[in-house]
Amino acid sequence: MPELARIRGWVEERLPGLLAEHRVPALSLAVAAGDETYEYATGVLSTTTGVTADTDSVFQIGSVTKVLTATLAMQLVEEGTLDLDVPVRDVLPTFRVTDAAASEAITVRHLLTHTSGFEGDVFVDTGAGDDCLERYVEVLADTPQLFAPGEMFSYNNAGFSTLGRIIEVLRGEPYERVLRRRLLDPLGLRHASVDADEAILHRAAVGHLDSSEGALEPTAVWSMERSGAPAGSRLAMTARDLLAFGRMHLAGGAAGEGAHVLSEESVSLMRAEQVRLPDIHQGTGWGLGWELFERPGATVVGHDGSTIGQSARLRLLPSEGVAIAILANGGETHAVFAEIIDRMLFELAGLPPEPPLAPTGPAPQDATRFLGRYESSTAITTVSRTDDGRVWLDREPRGVVAELGDQPFRTELLGWHEDVLLPVEAEGGIRQPVAFLGDDGTGRASHLHTGRADRRIAAGETGWEA
Repeated sequence: MPELARIRGWVEERLPGLLAEHRVPALSLAVAAGDETYEYATGVLSTTTGVTADTDSVFQIGSVTKVLTATLAMQLVEEGTLDLDVPVRDVLPTFRVTDAAASEAITVRHLLTHTSGFEGDVFVDTGAGDDCLERYVEVLADTPQLFAPGEMFSYNNAGFSTLGRIIEVLRGEPYERVLRRRLLDPLGLRHASVDADEAILHRAAVGHLDSSEGALEPTAVWSMERSGAPAGSRLAMTARDLLAFGRMHLAGGAAGEGAHVLSEESVSLMRAEQVRLPDIHQGTGWGLGWELFERPGATVVGHDGSTIGQSARLRLLPSEGVAIAILANGGETHAVFAEIIDRMLFELAGLPPEPPLAPTGPAPQDATRFLGRYESSTAITTVSRTDDGRVWLDREPRGVVAELGDQPFRTELLGWHEDVLLPVEAEGGIRQPVAFLGDDGTGRASHLHTGRADRRIAAGETGWEA
């Protein structure tokens, strides 16, 4: 296929310099166009050991795991064992968060679409035993409700760990065993590793993070807690394996030789828009597990992933039979992934690249609606205005992300789209728009939204973790 030949030439010429520019130690890429495949890997898996990456190297795929978890859930829906619109409590009677009404109302669909409304970044280690998800769901009893179920989208890791527990209960065996038996093995994913014990049998990438001095260093911890596995805390695989999963969805759930892991109807339903996202440049909508990206004349589906110093991106263009899987182990991967995907989609489908983000001017003169403090379990964010009228965002990490090395972030905010402001400074190679949603009853925004909805802290409040 001539398009893949052009891709090969561009990749081999452009990627070494691109990775050096953005300090990415290693990258693995797999691209499919119809029945044709192109694979590429370069760099070192650890700057300490100097072991080189190849196309058999495994990287953690982070939150891309959520689409696999959603696929396992949809298998249960197909069998009639699970209903998307029943309350979670119908399957997990002890499930609850701090809001009693929300505890009764949250459904399986809410979990799959990140619209349940409870705090989603609950990174609690409940042990390495097979009861870890059961114990994790019990921990959620202390989790605050940020908004009513179904009111808005807010990315929720805890919701997918809850889905993992639902899968365990209905299958009668641990999540990882279900994942292996129902998905990894039927797809022939030979390098897929559910934990470090399996990953060490392959050439495994180590994540890299910036130190307080700004130097990129290998992480001291390879993966996060087992209770986060259904959300993406530890699954690792090659780009080739991730591509095979994507191809299954392109093929209407076919796993080869006439076998199906999912029906065409379920595949189609998973990528049908369930909720519209705020205008924050993170896709336009969300399906059942899949993120949706509207481009001129086409809809791209996919998911991003990041864990301790490792990143992943999966994109599918169903109308053209195109799949792109990219894995990396540190550095400013957002910029690298975006350039690769734009180039692949242009070469294989003629889709124009996304235009760069550009402010429309300074922040609104009356910024009262935006000013204040907002909280999540991972950060306290303060939006303030200086005497010269400029608006600033200061984010102080807390909890597990602070322990893992996240650094404070400060940037000026400029105007972009109505109640969405654009940061001047890039973070991790990306300028993430900041939306201000809702009303606290005084005309001020009730939530700051960057993919997750952080709620406003009223004057005198110290935050739910204090």
